[in-house]
Amino acid sequence: MAQPSAPSQTTAAQRPAAAGPAPQGAESTGHGSGLRGRLGLWSIVFMVVAAASPLGVIGGPVPLGIAIGNGAAFPATFVIAAVVLALFAVGFTAMTPHVRRAGAFSSYVREGLGAGAGVGTGFAALLTYLTLEAAVYGLIGPGIQELLASYGVPSLPWWAWALLVAAGVAALGYRNIAVSGKVLAILLIAEVAIIGVLDVVVIASGSGPEGPSTAAFQPSQIFSGAPGVAILFALLSFLGFEATAVFRDETKDPSRTIPRATYVALGGVAVFYAVSSWVLVTAVGESTVAGVAAEHSATLLSDVTGTYLGPIGVHVQQVLYVTSLLACILSVHHVGARYLFSLGKDGILPASLGAVQAKHGSPARASLWASGVSVALIALAAVAQLDPIAEYYTWVAGFSSVGLVVLLGLTTVSVLRYFGTHPGLVGRFKGLVAPALALLGLAIFAVLVVLNLPLLVGEALWLQVLILGGHVVGFAVGYWLGARRAKALQAA
Repeated sequence: MAQPSAPSQTTAAQRPAAAGPAPQGAESTGHGSGLRGRLGLWSIVFMVVAAASPLGVIGGPVPLGIAIGNGAAFPATFVIAAVVLALFAVGFTAMTPHVRRAGAFSSYVREGLGAGAGVGTGFAALLTYLTLEAAVYGLIGPGIQELLASYGVPSLPWWAWALLVAAGVAALGYRNIAVSGKVLAILLIAEVAIIGVLDVVVIASGSGPEGPSTAAFQPSQIFSGAPGVAILFALLSFLGFEATAVFRDETKDPSRTIPRATYVALGGVAVFYAVSSWVLVTAVGESTVAGVAAEHSATLLSDVTGTYLGPIGVHVQQVLYVTSLLACILSVHHVGARYLFSLGKDGILPASLGAVQAKHGSPARASLWASGVSVALIALAAVAQLDPIAEYYTWVAGFSSVGLVVLLGLTTVSVLRYFGTHPGLVGRFKGLVAPALALLGLAIFAVLVVLNLPLLVGEALWLQVLILGGHVVGFAVGYWLGARRAKALQAA
């Protein structure tokens, strides 16, 4: 195993100044340049929570988790996942002050396990986030189509709407991240508000036909059915909370802001998911919700909304469902673009990807390449005539969910390695106990995800091998490139 590299202590003030201002609109790749932004705590929280798409989760993974997971006890699965992720966050945030570069997972693994493993993790993360962004287009295309059909707009193929959204995301990604942060804040508040109103109305009306559900509080119910499938959907719902560290270079006081944003984002979405999914179960009825979700998983949320909030509530919810998916795509797009930017700036990928757009201070070229990947996958799905949800979204999102488990595991091992070779930096709980418990939980999750992967992507062996092997190959290629780059720098 490679020796961990020492944390860089270079500050912005110590870096060499640029020779002069770049022409407006030009791109800079010099070492003295960097991404610009003044993101505070809530801006980052909005950015990463939007990636989770709270309304999209309640309308998508939750009905599926109820239908083919552990039924009415599914809300408890969010709590289980959140506990393991919170243990992960203890070590993750404890290491934050010692990681002096943006790049999230890849930067943390680099500090703990060396340059090769860091670049390998960067490749795995790049695959995870780019495929997640591309996958959500399989939801937003049909969502827009259904919404506009209610207004009498002529029907177009789902991929036409998806490509239109991709063009808008590309335009926003080209600009300074503060622009996207404001858009995401507005969309996130609106989507959380409609679910909050539904929660209040359901509880105030007498808590459904059978009263408050108790399944989520019974261990026998929690571990019934297929709890592995439930864990898979719960983990997918949390994807993005750890991306707070990706925005390090665009954050005010990152050593304090990033840990706070991580805990706020994780705690906020965990409570929201657990409570709102419990309300959904209660609204339908504990004894019948699994069957109803199995037959009407795509419309379960809108059906409950119609019952308790009426036609107007359904219409508002449909609009916000689309905007929720847009917010998710935009947020994940920023994360993927910054992984491309980081790898380009380090000389692993073409240096042009590490260019900073001088006017906006954004990773403009990396952003355009990220958009290009989504467009290519959408086009491939259109040519293959894949069903946008049952095939395209499910398969590609399955790839992302496996990637998340891999990334969390690698980062946790890195945290244990780093604090093990740098004793005295933090207490025993932060540096050893919490990360070790998180690694144990993640190992159990990994086994469950692999065993239940056929339920998510089907029985096709080639697809399962592609999903599992893709991350292994990506990490291996990145490790080789990173190790070769490190040797070249040492020889120079």
